[in-house]
Amino acid sequence: MKKLGTYIMKYWYAYFIGIVCMITAIVLDMLYPLITQSIIDDVILKGKMELLAGLLLGIFIIGLGRGLGGYVKEYTFDSTSVKIGAALRKDLFSYIQGLSMDYFDDTNTGELMARIKDDVDYIWNAVGYVGMLAIEVVIHVIIVLFCMFRLNWKLAFIPALVMAVIGSIAVFMEKKLNSIYEEISEENARLTTIAEENLAGVRTVKAFAREDFEIKKFLSHNKRYYDLNMKQSKVLVRYYPVFQFMGRLLPVAMVLLGGGMVIRGEMTLGAMVAFAEYCRNIVWPMEMLGWLTNDMSTAVASYKKIKKIYRETAAIQEPEHPVALEKVTGALSFEHVDFQRGDKSILKDITFELKPGQTLGIMGATGSGKTSIVNLLLRFFDVDGGAVKVDGQDVRKLSLKQLRSSISMVMQDVFLFSDTIEENIKMGRRRTLDRETMEQAARLSMAEDFIEEMNEKYDTVIGERGVGLSGGQKQRISIARAIAKHNPILVLDDSTSALDMETESQIQESLEALKGTTKIIIAHRISAVRSADEILFLEHGRIKERGTHETLMKQKGLYYDTYQAQYAAADSVTFPEKKELNGADLETSKEKEVIAWQ
Repeated sequence: MKKLGTYIMKYWYAYFIGIVCMITAIVLDMLYPLITQSIIDDVILKGKMELLAGLLLGIFIIGLGRGLGGYVKEYTFDSTSVKIGAALRKDLFSYIQGLSMDYFDDTNTGELMARIKDDVDYIWNAVGYVGMLAIEVVIHVIIVLFCMFRLNWKLAFIPALVMAVIGSIAVFMEKKLNSIYEEISEENARLTTIAEENLAGVRTVKAFAREDFEIKKFLSHNKRYYDLNMKQSKVLVRYYPVFQFMGRLLPVAMVLLGGGMVIRGEMTLGAMVAFAEYCRNIVWPMEMLGWLTNDMSTAVASYKKIKKIYRETAAIQEPEHPVALEKVTGALSFEHVDFQRGDKSILKDITFELKPGQTLGIMGATGSGKTSIVNLLLRFFDVDGGAVKVDGQDVRKLSLKQLRSSISMVMQDVFLFSDTIEENIKMGRRRTLDRETMEQAARLSMAEDFIEEMNEKYDTVIGERGVGLSGGQKQRISIARAIAKHNPILVLDDSTSALDMETESQIQESLEALKGTTKIIIAHRISAVRSADEILFLEHGRIKERGTHETLMKQKGLYYDTYQAQYAAADSVTFPEKKELNGADLETSKEKEVIAWQ
């Protein structure tokens, strides 16, 4: 992780300009009481009227210079903090994107949202307006005390002592607030997670009539968040009045003590008025200390949370010297692969080989390890034994970018972004995919018909996660997205489960016509894998049966039992024959379209 100081030092020149303007404005502000002193002592009491014009001009110049310096100071700090906040958020988001899947399995989305948004905002505030005020308070107090000691060192000891006491109280308050803010940050993440989950799953909540339960769950965390903020407020309420009281008392005390010195002839009336002006100048830093301490404590707690994320390391690392394949042909092999998560064995001794263009079907009960095979191929996780190879190279030796950009994936849990249908299909090749190819992919996935019926067609904006579309429509758009990438490897993880048999059959026909594309089809339906070159039937993470549809049917094992369970009740089951793209088989319009597209 880059230290916060690294971001700040990148813009050191801007902060330097801002601080110079700040000091200039403060120094000019400190000249005003001296001019007031001269007006009283020299013009009013001694009658030197010739000095008045120059002194009034000085007040005008001070006001003009202070205003200009204040503008440049605030603009510089604000613009610089915006850049630092944007860079910090970008780097944090990029780092999170680079973490392995196991991290996301163990971390709530709401927590990450809180870190990326709220915590970065608090730090942004600290390096901007709040940080500027903190620096200004320190410089302001030092210059004011210097001026006060220069004017009357005896009286100056009192405000110096008051500032020391207030500073000690602020440090003590910061320690109390720091622990509270860490708890607030954690509870904010939990609250965000619950809100995000319930809003995303509102259909499920309503379907099970669980609104009251979810509201109570949300309110319990909202109450905890409320209690923590009240705890914070009680700390501020306990100490903040001390700052205000001492800030109000100090000028009065200085006027009384200074007035006594004027009466005794120990200082002039003008000097006493000037000293009172300096006292008023030192009041606002006292009042600001409570608020600044509050905001800086928040930023410190947020920075700790962000540092905690940066301490996480990706389990899947890029190879130091990756092998670069000139062209990925799509040859795949699993060689005695073992895989486990924690103490649980997921896959054991998985071995198979696919030549470019071949199709592998994978079946098995839920939890048998089907999706884990895909996770290992995409290198979301690494094997614990054996090897996964693409074109003869261990995937651990390939760059993650080349490996994953060579595989089109249709996931079991379809995720569509809140964007147009066109942009959702183009996601894999957003900048390079032309509209004609995108529309052809939609036709091959049987998505064209329902898209054309929409008012905006491909420009229709769909809701978050595809809200407004049926399960089958979302699956077809997801399949179109994968086909449009036109990669050498295509993986479909139970991607037609929400489709009717006729639509599934048409999509299978399109997929079979994609020659030169190696396909892995994970499914529960026999119809989805029937035409595969080889079918694996998994049980408890092991290959229990393997072979073609015909050979597995003859074995009358698990595959045969599945077939009977799915189709025994039907009077007759008809599957489309597997078609080859040569000779008379080129007669169908579907295959002609696929050949033209390829």
